[in-house]
Amino acid sequence: MRKWIGKAITDLLNLFYPPVCLLCGSALANGEKQLCARCVCGLSYAGFRGVSDNPVAYLPVAGEKPVSATAYYRFEQGGGVQRLIHAVKYLGNKELGYLLGRWAALDLLASDEDLFRKAQLLVPVPLHPRKYRKRGYNQSEWIARGMASVLNIPVCTAAIQRNVMTESQTGKTAYNRWANVADVFSVSDPAQIMGKYVLLVDDVITTGATAGSCINVLSSVEGTQVGFFALSAALP
Repeated sequence: MRKWIGKAITDLLNLFYPPVCLLCGSALANGEKQLCARCVCGLSYAGFRGVSDNPVAYLPVAGEKPVSATAYYRFEQGGGVQRLIHAVKYLGNKELGYLLGRWAALDLLASDEDLFRKAQLLVPVPLHPRKYRKRGYNQSEWIARGMASVLNIPVCTAAIQRNVMTESQTGKTAYNRWANVADVFSVSDPAQIMGKYVLLVDDVITTGATAGSCINVLSSVEGTQVGFFALSAALP
């Protein structure tokens, strides 16, 4: 009964306030969620489907290398992908992160077998506890949860932790980005990842400083292999 009432209220609200596309503002058709089909098709894709030798694999240049790495969208200033990441990260739209993660996993699963089919655990890049309390959620975790709904593997948020609340990476040089995240992560529960192939998940990769630091600490655990997935990549 309660479920029926909830659906009736939702249907009534949609009648008077139909959901609209986040990017173009047009009314969504039945079956569309958050974005219309036209805007989804117009997003800037990285074009790395099935390409193991892609630029993302070379961005984490310090220390350990990921076994395999890729990104799904191309992050461009002022573009649709940037607006979506901003909504996920700063406007509280964690459900959009889940949806984008799910779409990416559905599309990439068949073509990136080494990265997705071998993964045993999804590890989102952690936030500092203070930032987590302020935001109320970790956007990378919600992206990972969307992926997990397709890959049917667990999300582990307890494997690594961020010990230092760093300054924003925006506007920093590549060197300063690496300095900003050096030694800020540590393994909090080695037993969770020991001997496993884990897939590190982030929302955006630029220089690879944050990802590289996380990959280093994860790889320090005996027998652990690390792949890397970014929902978007800011590339030249």
